[in-house]
Amino acid sequence: MRGITRRGFGAAALGASSLLLGASARAGAGTPARRELRGMWLATVAHLDWPSRPGPDRAAQQRELAGLFDTAVERRLNAVFFQVRPTADALWPSPYEPWAECLTGVQGRDPGWDPLEFAVREAHRRGLELHAWFNPYRVANHTDPGRLAPEHPARRHPGWVLPYGGKLYYNPGLPEVRRFVRDAMLDAVHRYPVDGVHFDDYFYPYPVAGQTFRDDAAYEAYGADFANRGDWRRDNINLLIREVREGIARTGRRVRFGVSPFAVWRNAATDPHGSRTQAGVQTYDDLYADTRRWVREGWLDYIVPQVYWPLGFAAADYAELVPWWARTVAGTRVDLYIGEALYKAGRTAQPEAWRDPAELSRHVAFARRYPQVGGHVYFSTKDVVKDPLGALARVVEDHYGGAAARR
Repeated sequence: MRGITRRGFGAAALGASSLLLGASARAGAGTPARRELRGMWLATVAHLDWPSRPGPDRAAQQRELAGLFDTAVERRLNAVFFQVRPTADALWPSPYEPWAECLTGVQGRDPGWDPLEFAVREAHRRGLELHAWFNPYRVANHTDPGRLAPEHPARRHPGWVLPYGGKLYYNPGLPEVRRFVRDAMLDAVHRYPVDGVHFDDYFYPYPVAGQTFRDDAAYEAYGADFANRGDWRRDNINLLIREVREGIARTGRRVRFGVSPFAVWRNAATDPHGSRTQAGVQTYDDLYADTRRWVREGWLDYIVPQVYWPLGFAAADYAELVPWWARTVAGTRVDLYIGEALYKAGRTAQPEAWRDPAELSRHVAFARRYPQVGGHVYFSTKDVVKDPLGALARVVEDHYGGAAARR
């Protein structure tokens, strides 16, 4: 986590009454209340949330994952955003990419079971939505292709890959890369009854001081129709978003498509349509992700901006960003959920507001003033489990229909 940036890497069982907000709070007169989404991100990269350790013990990994889903239910949540493609590898038997390293400790080694199939089944059995969370372009958290599985596509196609900031990335400017990552991700949608396809905030990588993302050759080959490299890069990401949406539609199933971007599209000092913030990163300019356009064009079903700052934070105020996003989705069919930084609660290195167990509860109360806001998603699962400050328990008690069960 670096300053004003993202997280650093980036109901049947519950009962209908606990999942709906009152019509007076969530909808106009005569409009039925809609189901409030209450989710958690479950990260698998670097064992952030699961599995806690790699290894051959299938039963232990399954018990651990099922236990996390049980905790979601106990905390009155109803959706899990499960990271199934952490570093251009897969948590299902993909014909495109190797088995994920996080499962066994060796990328490409068959774990002997299908984690995505298990996750979908166990989530649905508990009344939880299961959104398959993909990272489109990250290949590795290091720069050595020799450490990848021998059959890894990045080794078979070294021209697809660029090192940057100590990591390896697929080059979004290559059409063949876009086609490949699109098809690799959609394979899971074709094969499993997931409720959603979810991207986080990593498109072009976050800027690293003194380093250059060396896509000159791709820009020379494909960028002639654009006024500048920034417009070309944004178009590359726009194409991915549109093509994934179209691919989901072709399945003929109701699978929702959403993105959880860094919350600042642009600062108002850069663009009058932007938010009154002073963020050091702007998704439009630095990650080449035109998230506002995706909403206005209807290319998404939902958006979850990561509003990871407290109320009153000068550079990026929660009380500024939530209304900005509410205005952005108004009049569209795109649902708005707010990403919440549960992981910051109680951290002494964070601003003082995060040491108040009521801060997140105030976020939910504030966001409910805006009818466009349909729920919240908490980062991340290990913090949902531990909740050391009791911040999530306070949210559950104040807003989710009662005290959270403790395990």
